[in-house]
Amino acid sequence: MQHAQISTEQTLDSQTLLKAMLNGIHHVFTVSEHLDRINVFPVADGDTGTNMALTLDAVRQSLQRTAPASVGALLTQIADAALDGARGNSGAILANFFQGLSDHSGAEVTLSPRHWARSVSEGARYARLAVSSPKEGTVLSVIDAFSAAYTQATQARPMDLAGTLRTAIEQAQVALTDTQFQLAELQSAQVVDAGAAGMMALLEGFTRHLESGELIDADVRFATMPLEPERAGSSNPLEHRWCTECLISGHSLDTRRLREELAAKGSSLVIAGSHEKLRIHVHVTDPAEVFRIAAQYGSISGQKADDMQRQQASAEHGAKRPVAIVTDSAADLPTGEMERLDIHVVPLRLHFGKDSFLDKIGLSQEAFYERLARDSAHPKTSQPPPGDFRRVFDVLASHHERVIAILLSSRASGTWQSAEAAASRASGSARITVFDSLNASAGQALVVLSAAECAAQGADAQEIGRVIVRMRALTHTFASCQTLEYAVRGGRIPRWAFSLTRLLRISPLLGVRADGRIGLGGVLWGTTHLTAKFERFLSRRLKPDKRYKIIIAHGGAALEGQRLLDALHAKHGNIDGAWLVPTGAAIGVHGGPGFLVAGLQEQAPVDR
Repeated sequence: MQHAQISTEQTLDSQTLLKAMLNGIHHVFTVSEHLDRINVFPVADGDTGTNMALTLDAVRQSLQRTAPASVGALLTQIADAALDGARGNSGAILANFFQGLSDHSGAEVTLSPRHWARSVSEGARYARLAVSSPKEGTVLSVIDAFSAAYTQATQARPMDLAGTLRTAIEQAQVALTDTQFQLAELQSAQVVDAGAAGMMALLEGFTRHLESGELIDADVRFATMPLEPERAGSSNPLEHRWCTECLISGHSLDTRRLREELAAKGSSLVIAGSHEKLRIHVHVTDPAEVFRIAAQYGSISGQKADDMQRQQASAEHGAKRPVAIVTDSAADLPTGEMERLDIHVVPLRLHFGKDSFLDKIGLSQEAFYERLARDSAHPKTSQPPPGDFRRVFDVLASHHERVIAILLSSRASGTWQSAEAAASRASGSARITVFDSLNASAGQALVVLSAAECAAQGADAQEIGRVIVRMRALTHTFASCQTLEYAVRGGRIPRWAFSLTRLLRISPLLGVRADGRIGLGGVLWGTTHLTAKFERFLSRRLKPDKRYKIIIAHGGAALEGQRLLDALHAKHGNIDGAWLVPTGAAIGVHGGPGFLVAGLQEQAPVDR
């Protein structure tokens, strides 16, 4: 941390604003884990600190790239960066606060204390307008108290920039303390509002720079506070499970009509931004419906849907389960096991032409296979961007000692690399380990389940790591397709091989090799009775003196999948666990309608 004598000029120029803003941002970084721990409203999902830190980190990165010479232009840049990077309820409100500062400051080169106070008042008004159902006892209460006190102080002492800000800070602190008694959830947990506390950290850091020239080291990371032993609040069933966000870009966006449409779909609705770009945040039961509505207004990007029920469970289980387990949506996990073992899933992206979806969230399995069969443009999948992983890592690292991610084979996708990049930049990077599953679909899911079982039993990260390495070598995945047409379209099988199989009237199987590559995994002779032939192929690979767990994943072929599972059960008495699950788009784009995937995992004693 640095301290330097600052100028006594009673105007706010761009360089002073830049340094003060960075100091405020770094103050928020240092308390982000604490904010996650006290987050109980509107949902006790333990992510407010992470959301505010990620929102402000987008601002920080923008300011480090370039900084305009005028205050007005700088505030515009801050507002744009905050809107693009906004995460969660608190992040969206913060982005609209900055939008108000920017709109009122216009093209001003410098700002007097009174002009700055009027800009802050406009920011407070924008922040409240962003929220469909504003409540007292939240960040809005602290912003309003700060704004009112600052306006009054500048009227009395119009030349004292730092002094009037300090007076306003003191009043905002009173408002922060009062939040504990304004909302039942906060009073029950005996905590102040997390978003309000984050805003106070931002204001405090900003003011300290103006008072003393304080500059927290530029390389400060999020969450430097030690983990607290307990979290505030408790988990409750949620009416609206998915925290859903996206960005809309267009012309003359109708915020009022959009608000009316979305308000009927869920709760905690926040719409921030301008007539050209809007950030949507809303809690709903169906994220796909939000994205469908948003797409009617303009071009949408940055789709995100966080499972708040999973986040609540993770926050609650943090003390009991030192290690949190993360995977991506290419793992075809049984829903019941995912819930029981508290497994967190980051969705891949699916693209049908210009339409983009979140795998297993933005498009139902039925709708996916129906569109796959009729759409002439073959869909593409892409790995989650590092930001999606980073957000999950930051939230989990604030509640668990360690985080382990087990991802789709790096030979099949860039998902592992994306997660690695996110882990290196996450707040608790030293506590995050990323593993390549060397597998996909049902096989990847079995590796993840093995790790999650160990985590649920309280194993430490080293023990779980050994289990992952051992079990991925004992896990094998095969897929039987009605046609190889989709594998050819997706580039998994060369067209000549497809032509040869038709000529020879054979049905090749896809398989995941030991090094994680997906390719030809075997052959079934003939093109009829494929399920029975696939069962015989799999049975030859089940050793009678070994125990197995099996997952059968299907591409819109539940009856055939159940028939395969029943046949394996009837023939083998050494199956300890078996599940039938639908597949997502990550593997479905290559298998096509009607395909079946079998994951076989030999059970081995676990050495600890």
